[in-house]
Amino acid sequence: MKIMVTGKNRRIAMDICEHLEEDRDYKLLKCAASRKALLDVSLKELPDVIVICAGDESADSVKVFDVLKESVRLGAIELIVVANDEDRQCFMANTELDRMFFLSRPVSLLALYKKLAEIETSLEENDSNLSLIEFVNNRMAQEFPRKHILVVDDDPEQLMMIKEHLKEFYEVTVINGGKNILKVLERYKFDLILLDYLMPDMDGPEVLKMLRTYPEYADIPVVFLTGMSDKDAVVKLIVELKPQGYVLKPSKKSDLVAKIIDVLG
Repeated sequence: MKIMVTGKNRRIAMDICEHLEEDRDYKLLKCAASRKALLDVSLKELPDVIVICAGDESADSVKVFDVLKESVRLGAIELIVVANDEDRQCFMANTELDRMFFLSRPVSLLALYKKLAEIETSLEENDSNLSLIEFVNNRMAQEFPRKHILVVDDDPEQLMMIKEHLKEFYEVTVINGGKNILKVLERYKFDLILLDYLMPDMDGPEVLKMLRTYPEYADIPVVFLTGMSDKDAVVKLIVELKPQGYVLKPSKKSDLVAKIIDVLG
């Protein structure tokens, strides 16, 4: 099982990592508590569990972790926040994350191990240990009444910029690179895909060719995101693979919205 450990309380984070490395055969991902690092690592790795070690939180510091919302929603990731009563109340009042478990400090390793074992075996039993408190954020519960756009790019900053451009008009989901796109498509229905043309591991044309082999995904409109230097290659692909066009990067809000309206109406 893959576990990402992050948070301002580095002492607690290091202590948890040390115990997990010694006592359990988990793959640990250590991540700084910054928006860019959280988004980059979580979207690339899609861990099974994210452990946030809270410490002297404020409204602003809690909102840093809101970037995990995309990863949690895409990967069905469980969130565990290690916090004292004050930090727990601060998280509950300020987070936009949908759902998490709170583990009280001082940390009960028994409660942590029990929850990790429950996640690992995909059980849905409620944990009876009172030090582990489940929080469901009803403020954030919603369906997708608007058109749902999937943005695929290997640059976290580009992903966040496009999401900011489009969130006024559309429901937007972002993923880092094309390797996890099938997992995402299995979970949600999308009306259009904005697909970066040039990416490592699996580039835009490879992703589009793969999608065309799946009858259930073959008809999803695809628009390439491309730099000026790749424009000619993309135009050739329009003849071969028949995407619904392209938008030049860096993408302007007006260009993105105009193209989506052109495709979806």
